[in-house]
Amino acid sequence: MSLAGLGLLIIAVAFAFISIFVVKTLKTASNTMSSVSNTLEKVEGQIQGITSESESLLKKTNAMAADLEEKNQSINGLMDAVNNVGSTVGNVNSSLQGVSESVAHASHERNENVIKAMQWGDAAIDLYVKWKRKKVKE
Repeated sequence: MSLAGLGLLIIAVAFAFISIFVVKTLKTASNTMSSVSNTLEKVEGQIQGITSESESLLKKTNAMAADLEEKNQSINGLMDAVNNVGSTVGNVNSSLQGVSESVAHASHERNENVIKAMQWGDAAIDLYVKWKRKKVKE
């Protein structure tokens, strides 16, 4: 065998080894890709489950928010009513205070009139008594 034949044989053996290693590498890569594909399918299924649960939770949250808004509106109406009752009670208190002051003022004026009447009565009695004494002395 000549040197050129020996070189071709070495190249052929080297090419065969390289081909074998490339085939093994491609098989390993194929197995890895298959494994990644299976993993992605599982992840996709889990994501779909999470998505459906998230949608369900979002619907429940929206329903609760609507319910809270409705209750908040009814509480606002109640608070307005309580505020109106408070204003009315304040008005009634002001009116009662005015009436109380009027009664106190009128009572004070009547007391003054009664005192004046009693003073006039005392003066009249004193004059009568003096007149009687004068008449008795005469």
